[in-house]
Amino acid sequence: MRVPPLEGHRLWAPKYDEALNPVVTLESRLLADLLCPIAGKCIVDIACGTGRWMTHLCQQGASVFGADASAEMLAQAHAKRVLRGRLALADAASLPFCDRVADVSLCSFAAGYFSSLKTALSEMARITAHGGRVIVSDLHPAGIAAGWTRSFRVHGSVYEMEHLNLSLEEFRAAGRDAGLHLHIQMDASFGDPERLIFKAAGKTHAFSELSRVPAVWIGVWNKP
Repeated sequence: MRVPPLEGHRLWAPKYDEALNPVVTLESRLLADLLCPIAGKCIVDIACGTGRWMTHLCQQGASVFGADASAEMLAQAHAKRVLRGRLALADAASLPFCDRVADVSLCSFAAGYFSSLKTALSEMARITAHGGRVIVSDLHPAGIAAGWTRSFRVHGSVYEMEHLNLSLEEFRAAGRDAGLHLHIQMDASFGDPERLIFKAAGKTHAFSELSRVPAVWIGVWNKP
C-alpha cells in the first residue's frame, strides 16, 4: 500500500528505530566521517525523524537542533532525554531557525519527501553560516531506477512511501540555485558491514546483485 510521507511516518514512528537497515548502515558509516569535526559545532538536522543523527552528534559534543514535519517521529525523538528542548515541528520549506545559525545543516534520507527540493535547500542555505556546510543524503536514483522502494512493515502490512524520483542533476541544480558550491558528492554501494545485515535477514543471496547498484548518494555543499 502506497501512503503519503506524513501518514507513512505516523505509522512507522513507533518501530522506526528497531529494524536493521543496510541503507541506513551504509549512510551512517560514510556520513560520520564527512561530518567531522563535530565538537563545538552548531548542527541543525532537517527532517530529523526520531533523532538518530542528533543523538550521535550530541554525544560527539555538538550543539544540535532538529526539525521534522511528523509529530509522531518527533515524539520518539523527544523520548530521548538528551534531545528534549532541541526539537521543532516544522516543514523543511519554512524552517524556524535564524539566518546563518548553523555551522552544518544536515538532511538525511528525506529530500525525496519534500514538495520542493529547491525550496528546502534554499532554506538550509539560509540558516547556514558563511563558511558552513550543507549535507544531504538520500536513496540513490540508481537504486530507485532498479526498483528499490522506500517501504516498511507494521503489524504484518507492508507500506511504501510516496516520494519524488529526484535525479542527481536535480540535486546539483537545487544546490546551485541556493547559492551553494558542491564540494563532495559520493555514490556509495553496499560493502562488507552491510553484508552481515543481509546474512542476518537470510538474504545473503541478494547481496551480490544489490551491491552492484549505488545505494546512497551524499552531497556536501559549502556556503561561501
